[in-house]
Amino acid sequence: MSQSALFQAEATQPEDPIKEATIGTLISVLDPLLELMLDAGVTVQELNKTVRERAVRAATRRVKKETGRESKSRVAIITGLPRSEVTRILSCRDSQTAVKKSQHPARRVLAAWYDSPQFGTPSGEPAILSIFGKKRSFERLVDQYGGGIPVRAMLDELTQMNAIEQLPGQKLRVRARIPILTGLNSRSIAALGERTRDLLETLIRNLKQNSPPLFEATALIDDSDTDMVSVVRREITEQGKSFINSATSLLNRSQKKQLSKSLQPSKRLRLGVTVYYFQDEIPSENDGAMSAGLSRRKNLRRRAPKSKRATSVLQVK
Repeated sequence: MSQSALFQAEATQPEDPIKEATIGTLISVLDPLLELMLDAGVTVQELNKTVRERAVRAATRRVKKETGRESKSRVAIITGLPRSEVTRILSCRDSQTAVKKSQHPARRVLAAWYDSPQFGTPSGEPAILSIFGKKRSFERLVDQYGGGIPVRAMLDELTQMNAIEQLPGQKLRVRARIPILTGLNSRSIAALGERTRDLLETLIRNLKQNSPPLFEATALIDDSDTDMVSVVRREITEQGKSFINSATSLLNRSQKKQLSKSLQPSKRLRLGVTVYYFQDEIPSENDGAMSAGLSRRKNLRRRAPKSKRATSVLQVK
């Protein structure tokens, strides 16, 4: 077969639809993450380094699961990276192995405030707490459930979330069990990673397995009346809070009770459910032209000072 015929045959071969769809999905997932990356000052070089390292770690786990041993050559083949780079990455400690999937400290504190009898009223409602104190106080609550975060820092964060109300006499009243984390800070970004990972793992697990899928559903329209948006957001927020409260109660009832310390601990499972609302604008055909017009600027030319221009004119005359 001639070289031209070979090129023509390669051009007519169908593309891998699974691979193409996966690349399209990666673009959809990466776009919002890249916005966060630019906001946080993360460079493309740092992103590239992170992706290569995580790819090697993921491929190594897969090879070990399939063969029972570590093979740097197979990892290099799977990832397309040089074997020397695979060796270098695996020789370094994995900084993510110690990362524990857990509830955000602020959410954990608020959940304990609602659920723990130690911080509740006889009727089961969350009690009004003194900020400081050795027994039933906000300080004690944060010591037990705040994951080492100082009391003052937790107070500031919950106040910023509008989850608590400060009363006279250094008293606190809880206002919301489910705070919405906002602001570009380390803890809110970490929470973003946890939520995103949980969602992606659910969707990917459902793609791979034929067993009963994990629940996942979306309600969506693309022609909403703008006058109704505020009503919809308010209603979904209230219904979402009610659902999450019910789900939390159900999950708490499903926790295993260890009958005896001598018994061998059984396998533990992490269960959870997340509800979120999304809203964005559908771009129109004129958006690109309008944005291009707005972003267009005139070229600037350096002008000589007036005195010099005047002198040069006199010289010409």
